[in-house]
Amino acid sequence: MGLRDMLRRKDDDDEEPHRQKGNANNLDTPDFVFIRSDTTTQEYIQPPQHPRDHDHLAAKEPSLARRSLDVFRPRSRSRSGSAASSQAAAAPDGPASSSPRRPRRVSEVLHLNRTPDSSEYVPTNLPEIQVGGDTQDESQWENRAMMLAGQSELVRSRPSSSVGTPGTPSRPPSRGGAVSSKAIDEDIQEAIRLHEEGDLLASSRIFGRLADPNGANNPLSQVLYGLALRHGWGVAPDPAGAVRYLTAALSSSASIEELALKAGIKKGGAAKGELVLAIFELANCFRHGWGVPKDPVAAKQYYETAANLGDADAMNEAAWCYLEGHGCKKDKYAAARYYRMAEKAGNKTIGNSWIWKEKYDTSGKK
Repeated sequence: MGLRDMLRRKDDDDEEPHRQKGNANNLDTPDFVFIRSDTTTQEYIQPPQHPRDHDHLAAKEPSLARRSLDVFRPRSRSRSGSAASSQAAAAPDGPASSSPRRPRRVSEVLHLNRTPDSSEYVPTNLPEIQVGGDTQDESQWENRAMMLAGQSELVRSRPSSSVGTPGTPSRPPSRGGAVSSKAIDEDIQEAIRLHEEGDLLASSRIFGRLADPNGANNPLSQVLYGLALRHGWGVAPDPAGAVRYLTAALSSSASIEELALKAGIKKGGAAKGELVLAIFELANCFRHGWGVPKDPVAAKQYYETAANLGDADAMNEAAWCYLEGHGCKKDKYAAARYYRMAEKAGNKTIGNSWIWKEKYDTSGKK
């Protein structure tokens, strides 16, 4: 080997570490993506790529929110008796419009913010009821529903919230009316037929007329017109108006159920289906912030009340609240109990085999 070749080889050997270092810096290293998710959100938390990179967190909102009650979808409701719960077409996912969201804080992205333990929509003296057993007295939960209805009515009738938009109830509805009549039932069925045929405008007009607190004051129509306002079925979307009508439905049906309780009926009276439907839909509003600020405590209490009054959808949602600690402390035993209740009611959730583990089944323990 000549001198020139030896010097060239030495130069190549000296440059090799630098080339290797440069190549190492250019290698495409795998990115680690940290995902925090629950049933409503999916958040991507990405670590910084460089010490000077200050964009530490990037959160994404899901493209699809959880579906609220599809009131016209054919399905089985456990003893709820709602005339429209087994009719018509599927509902859209959530309200048709929503206000712009403010930037989320780091504490919110990482779920470090503390959940409040109280709500203005939940009475401070709301009694705790021991859940379990096959011979549970539903009258206790109906009494609980009466208290929720009274509290919601007080909040809604405050002067600051009494100035509603035209066509929405601005004061508590009259109490003690009949839940329905032959003429009202025929009108409701006609409105459902129109909805199924796609004439949402005519359908919503009938529901709005029957929902008038100063007129027919029909609880079921108040629920259905509230859903029309929430989803924009033939009317301009009005989530706040939807909450007012759903609250009116809760108050109207609660007044009828109160008479049933006084008469000694422990399994629900003529308006139990409307009562449960209104409670469940208000729970959805509190959970998602539809027409009212998000209120996890109220959402959990409303879901649990509707669940123990026989609503299978509410059983699943109450279970989710306990599983995720939404408005309450996490409790997998309570979550498993409500998921089992939902399955027995015909509303099975895929992937919930864990709820049948012996350690979570406390129903046989005395």
